[in-house]
Amino acid sequence: MDYVSVADARDGQGLRVVLTKGVPGPWGESIKAMLAYKGLDYLPVAQDGGGENPELRAWTGQTAAPVLVSDELPPACHWLDQLMLLERLQPEPALLPADCDQRSRAIGLCALIAGADGFGWQRRLLMLQPMMDMESVPARSQRLAQKYGYSAEAVQQAVARMRQISQYLEHSLSNTAGDYFFGGAPGAVDFYWANFAGMIKPLPPELNPMPDWFRPIYTSSDPQILECLSAPLEKHRDMMYERHIATPLEF
Repeated sequence: MDYVSVADARDGQGLRVVLTKGVPGPWGESIKAMLAYKGLDYLPVAQDGGGENPELRAWTGQTAAPVLVSDELPPACHWLDQLMLLERLQPEPALLPADCDQRSRAIGLCALIAGADGFGWQRRLLMLQPMMDMESVPARSQRLAQKYGYSAEAVQQAVARMRQISQYLEHSLSNTAGDYFFGGAPGAVDFYWANFAGMIKPLPPELNPMPDWFRPIYTSSDPQILECLSAPLEKHRDMMYERHIATPLEF
């Protein structure tokens, strides 16, 4: 992608989206896919994954990506704020159901995938473990570990929590009337799951040309983790890329 710096974006106008440059982070890839689905144009802004990002902190109050900034509105740094901003900027096609019961369920499923202590959060803890076990832990890993509550106890329960969430997602998908989590059209849950599934089994290089050094981090050989990507959930993931998410991915 053709990124601009935080310094250049800060004085700009329109929708600016801070993304981790060079790697397909699932939070950022989900936002990109939903922006494309809604037909919203944006200016990509580079963030250094796990870096200190002082200019980003000065602009948004924190150092992570993605972040959405739209004109005079406050920066949207939390996944739910980002989702609601997308719905505000372009109501159709909708990412959330209008029915209150379905809407609350959809937001809850998104939280299980992308929220604190959710599927992606647990997988990230497991990704940090090899680096945290090194004799000399890299500063970048130390920052991420502190930010996301890394501990031996947290890692120990991570796989069980991922499996619990994935089983609930599979159950929810099996009870829908269509191909998507909420009927006949894709929504936020579908886009989040499609992208977060790549944290255990990325798309092949021709579709997801991530750096060679990065692919092993995202690829799991643990049978218990691979069970999280059951046949129905993997079929759903592949369908989303075939129908709604352009490949090869650009990041």
